[in-house]
Amino acid sequence: MTTRNIGVAFGIPEPYNRELQGWRDRLGDPNARRIVPHITILPPTEVAPDALPAIEEHLRLVAMQEEQFDVQLRGSATFLPVSPVVFVPLVQGIAGCERVEAQVRLGPLHREIHFPYHPHVTVAHDLPEVDLDRAFTLLGGYEAGFTVRGFTLFEQGADGTWRPQRDFVFGGGGLPGPMIDPAAHPGGGDGGW
Repeated sequence: MTTRNIGVAFGIPEPYNRELQGWRDRLGDPNARRIVPHITILPPTEVAPDALPAIEEHLRLVAMQEEQFDVQLRGSATFLPVSPVVFVPLVQGIAGCERVEAQVRLGPLHREIHFPYHPHVTVAHDLPEVDLDRAFTLLGGYEAGFTVRGFTLFEQGADGTWRPQRDFVFGGGGLPGPMIDPAAHPGGGDGGW
């Protein structure tokens, strides 16, 4: 049986989505064309295709129990030397992200993780250290604030690109449009998560 590779993330609304996409592209990130800027909840996870209905129901129930919360992004940080990543850290909204992540990673999505959960938005990944240092410096003054209203299920295509599959809105209500605009980012999701 062929498995499918899925992930779950909070999308970043406009105008910050395009701003962060632009930064990752300008910095030369090799995954830039496969990115929708996001805050990972569940990293890439292989699942059986017949598990998807139960997974979607689990995600629906998690979202129904949650309420929107505010996120503030500020500055830049890095995972060096452990991982070649520069990111924009959260200075507000960490507890909300941690709460949702803990609930998502239960039931049909239970899995061990290799590092403690650390919500962030990647802006440079798999680049030479000199380019990572440049990204760290250039984004040192970055700031954005927005309200998280739900999360999105992604699936990785055969071309390695991550694409949004379904939005899950907190409280079970609806939004006037998708949380992530696939037309604005035809590549889909983040190859590096």
